[in-house]
Amino acid sequence: QVRVVESGGGLVQAGNSLRLSCTVSGRTFSPYAMGWFRQAPGKEREIVAAISWSGGSTYYADSVKGRFTLSRDNAENTVTLQMNSLKPEDTAVYYCAAADTMVLVTRDEYDYWGQGTKVTVSS
Repeated sequence: QVRVVESGGGLVQAGNSLRLSCTVSGRTFSPYAMGWFRQAPGKEREIVAAISWSGGSTYYADSVKGRFTLSRDNAENTVTLQMNSLKPEDTAVYYCAAADTMVLVTRDEYDYWGQGTKVTVSS
């Protein structure tokens, strides 16, 4: 059984940084693409960033481009979302997701989801 677990959320002041981590367990032999989504109160879930199995392809939403960086360590089955220059509008519950494919997935078509970690950015 595949399990996706996020960590690293919290409260931070605007302009500061936060790092989210995500670990996938239960599948150590098959490749998978990864993505981070977020859902703010009263809004639909949106993709933040995505990365292919090799890490050679990445995608960032326009709203986070230049501020967020997604990386992965396949040996550790983890992905890390480094979030810099945070803004109040980045406040949301952030979800990590895994997809049964090697290629980049930029739509809401992931197979496995974490429970989410809350990020609050104060002004």
